[in-house]
Amino acid sequence: MLARDWRGGELGILVAALVLAVAVVTGISAFTTRLQSALEQESHRFLAADLVVRSGRDIPAQWAGRAESLSLSTARTLSFPSMVYAGDEAMVLASVKAVSGGYPLRGELTFSEQPFGPARPAAGGPAPGTVWLDSRLFALLDVAIGDRVGIGEATFEVVAAARTEPDQAAGFYSMGPRVLMHYDDIPATGVVQPGSRVEYRQLYAGEPAAREAFEAWLKPRLESGQRLLDVEQGQPGIGGALDRAERFLLLAGSLAVVLAGVAIALAARRFSERHTDYVAIMKSLGASSGAINRLYGKSLLILGLVATGLGCVAGWGIQSVFFSLFGDQLPVTPGPAGPRPYAVGFATAFTCLLCFAWPPLRRLGQASPLRVLRRDMPRESRRTLGDYLLGLVAVTALMWWYSGDWRLTGAVLLGLAITIVLGMGLALTLLRGGRLVGMSAGSIWRLALAGLQRRGAANALQVVIFAMAIMLLLVLVLVRTSLIREWQAQLPADTPNHFMLNIAPQEVQDVEQMLRANSVPSEAIYPMIRGRVMSVNGVDLPTREDAGEEGPRQRGANFTWSDTVPAGNKLVAGQWWSAGTGEALVSLEEEFAERLGATVGDRLGLLVGARPLEVTVASVRKLDWQSFQPNFFMVFPPRVLADFQATFMTSFHLDPTEKPFLNEFIRRFPTITVIEMDVVVEQVRAIVDQVSAAIELVLAVILAAGSLVLVAGVQASVDARMHESSILRALGARRNLILGGLAIEFAALGLFAGLLATVAAEFSVYVLQVWVMDMRYVPSPWLWPTGIVLGVVLIAGLGVYSCRKVVASPPLAVLREL
Repeated sequence: MLARDWRGGELGILVAALVLAVAVVTGISAFTTRLQSALEQESHRFLAADLVVRSGRDIPAQWAGRAESLSLSTARTLSFPSMVYAGDEAMVLASVKAVSGGYPLRGELTFSEQPFGPARPAAGGPAPGTVWLDSRLFALLDVAIGDRVGIGEATFEVVAAARTEPDQAAGFYSMGPRVLMHYDDIPATGVVQPGSRVEYRQLYAGEPAAREAFEAWLKPRLESGQRLLDVEQGQPGIGGALDRAERFLLLAGSLAVVLAGVAIALAARRFSERHTDYVAIMKSLGASSGAINRLYGKSLLILGLVATGLGCVAGWGIQSVFFSLFGDQLPVTPGPAGPRPYAVGFATAFTCLLCFAWPPLRRLGQASPLRVLRRDMPRESRRTLGDYLLGLVAVTALMWWYSGDWRLTGAVLLGLAITIVLGMGLALTLLRGGRLVGMSAGSIWRLALAGLQRRGAANALQVVIFAMAIMLLLVLVLVRTSLIREWQAQLPADTPNHFMLNIAPQEVQDVEQMLRANSVPSEAIYPMIRGRVMSVNGVDLPTREDAGEEGPRQRGANFTWSDTVPAGNKLVAGQWWSAGTGEALVSLEEEFAERLGATVGDRLGLLVGARPLEVTVASVRKLDWQSFQPNFFMVFPPRVLADFQATFMTSFHLDPTEKPFLNEFIRRFPTITVIEMDVVVEQVRAIVDQVSAAIELVLAVILAAGSLVLVAGVQASVDARMHESSILRALGARRNLILGGLAIEFAALGLFAGLLATVAAEFSVYVLQVWVMDMRYVPSPWLWPTGIVLGVVLIAGLGVYSCRKVVASPPLAVLREL
């Protein structure tokens, strides 16, 4: 039977729907799995390892021994600020980084043989007794390759210019003009003493299973001041981009599951309708209902196995093509996808076959043999409420299993519910309301509107199906657009990529003048005072040693003052003070307030230097910590901090070609600390570009899946329309009349579907952005004309294309085929 149906074209749509559905789900799952693996490997480059322990004091040597016993590679770094000198006159405050052999464990270390020369990859860091200098230090110290420089009590030979380190963005200690040296040379310098401002890092890399075992062993042994970092904690800007990208990919995969189920359901329904007469003949010849069910059950099983196998092969091909096109943009080679994507494909196929395809085929056994004689008898393949509930449960379970996020699943289902509930009512109302218009319309319009009226319930269902597909596509496009727009807004071309700290009050005016004279765009210059929160509402807070990392405890913070809400800050509670007030008030950053356990109206006891200060919380603010702009946990009215000694800070943007400006600036202001964040900005921008390209590719795949649903939706009613059009042709109707009526009919369905899809998509995107992806919702006015025009053009075009045979073949041939 399968062979006969295949030769007769009966299985074309169902097989195509199943194969493409499995291919889309498998391809996206394999692509996203491998892509996430590649991006995770890439993100580990920003730590120079897979895991890192950061500490303000020396890290126990037995930790490295334990890691090596689990076949993990290890390395160590130590970062600290120190004066680097060449002779008695030339000296510069630099960021010194000592690295052990084997560094880096991930990523690439580069150097050049001359300052600002071509960068070359290095097999390891400097050898003992040698250093690499930042290219700018050569001019500041007036040294060349082969000269010697001093750090503390030791001198070292300059053998290369340091260019890039993978974890160059790891902390402020490594952001200034830097010096790379060997870890074993630290004792000779005598610089690191008890109480020194240093940062120890121990790096680990290896297989995931070994990492997990080591991490489980290590976490209970971490003490106060020691922290285990991965990419989410070590690079929050990159981690945030990866987290949102992962949520988008899960959303895309979930929508692919929904679209797959809808396409298979539509194709199976049409298949069962076209087999009703065939089953009636078999039953009139003595076949029982059980025999019919076994026949179609076995046929569906064979069809599912074959189509799923073909779909998995096609899915493997899809992700292979993607990576052949996309691989050059990835700095690492992605590993294999593993068996999970193909398990997802098989589960999707058999869940959809069981929950969408089998119910109408099962009811074929109930077909009456009287249909052989009476063609006017109703078909037995109409869906019941139980079928729809079964399909809803199946789709929900697949989405939940695939995404693992109930909020994401709920947002998509909520949008689909709005589409279905409003869609049926809206479609039936609009379609019925066209009766009066149709009575006064011309012949083409009268023909089209009569068709809409005649199939009111079926057309309403089609509108809902079309709207669901268009809604899901619009949701994906909107979320993708919002993600990329937000990333670009966070990292515009003039993003501040340098910070200045320790600007003395008497230097503020001169610094502003020098920045203006050199046309360097900068943010405002902010005052900064270091203080500590000691109590809340008169209750002393415990120290970190007593409270640990979590829970309310004493916390140090940078204070600033302002009469207005700082740019990029948003009040989430309380009110801002009036300008010029002398009242002891403070505004807290949202997460900082949570860690203190403080809310609006609470009294905070502070310690600024050796002087106590008590203030009242006036407001709570939300900040964007990924903006690369100066942000502060605590902001006060200016008069409250007027008696305290402050330094100032700012941020500014420098193009790579303008780097020599820093040499002149440091010579003029040697006590100001300049932190170079340009490497961090470029690293974040690079990974955002890679993720954006991946999103574009996934979007293209989902658009193909949505097109499949639209095609299946059109095909679901094409038989009835072609039957009517053939009769009209037999009665003498012209080609233009028939095609024009079909075009108007499908365009009307597309208009209703596009309008409905736009409303549901706007609501779903709001829920996804605000509740799931932690993004700011921005309305999309362009969505309305786009959704409506998309619905009209796509549905009308597909409908006319599918029915073109009715005017290209003799009416009798079309009727016989149907």
